[in-house]
Amino acid sequence: MNGRVGFAARVARRLAAIPGCVAVALGGSRVVGEARADSDWDFGLYYRGTLNPDDVRALGWAGTVFAPGEWGGGIMNGGAWLTAEGQRIDVHYRDLDDVEHWIGEAEHGRFKVERLPFYLAGIPTYVVVGELALSRTLEGQLPRPGFPPALQASAPAWWRDAARLSLEYAESAYAAHGNVLGCAGCLARAVIEAAHGRLAAQGVWVLNEKRIVERAGFGPLGAHFEHLSHTPQELRDVVATVRAALEI
Repeated sequence: MNGRVGFAARVARRLAAIPGCVAVALGGSRVVGEARADSDWDFGLYYRGTLNPDDVRALGWAGTVFAPGEWGGGIMNGGAWLTAEGQRIDVHYRDLDDVEHWIGEAEHGRFKVERLPFYLAGIPTYVVVGELALSRTLEGQLPRPGFPPALQASAPAWWRDAARLSLEYAESAYAAHGNVLGCAGCLARAVIEAAHGRLAAQGVWVLNEKRIVERAGFGPLGAHFEHLSHTPQELRDVVATVRAALEI
């Protein structure tokens, strides 16, 4: 354990020396107690103003370094995939001015959902607030927000409406025409959206979609995706079953 703590501290110290960096936090599975022996290390590099990716490359760690904004903009604005001391580390850039903006929005129950590759339902902007709530600050000082009551009131309804629309489209646009792929996609999205809503209602932070379905108690629904039929009526039956389970 001491070796792991020492490794995180050494990495954080070097990241904190990058011009523009004001704080470094450790997040992900290493903090919430879900790490495996081969899990990577997730570091949030919080900066103000500008961040030069060449300063990240100058650390001398092998890997791929992106510039801020190179991940398509939005709240996931860039980072690096590196190897240090034989350990895989992911560095996530976080513009602290932008993060503070979304903290304020979340406190008023406002958020957006941005499209992000490899996310089925998109990523809510309050993720950066949840990161602060769940992470461990190793260098500098960062706010540690709780789950805002206004967000707990507004987010469930938004996600529930999104899930309802996904279910309606699964039935009318895909199940009705025997389109298994489209139907499965919409159903999967609806389940994840409903999971977001259920966990938000509980005041539980969600940072990604990896285990969201199981955390929300919808894990058994996966069985309905194993042998989907091409028959329109059977696809409609599956949509109805999922809708009933989600109580939408």
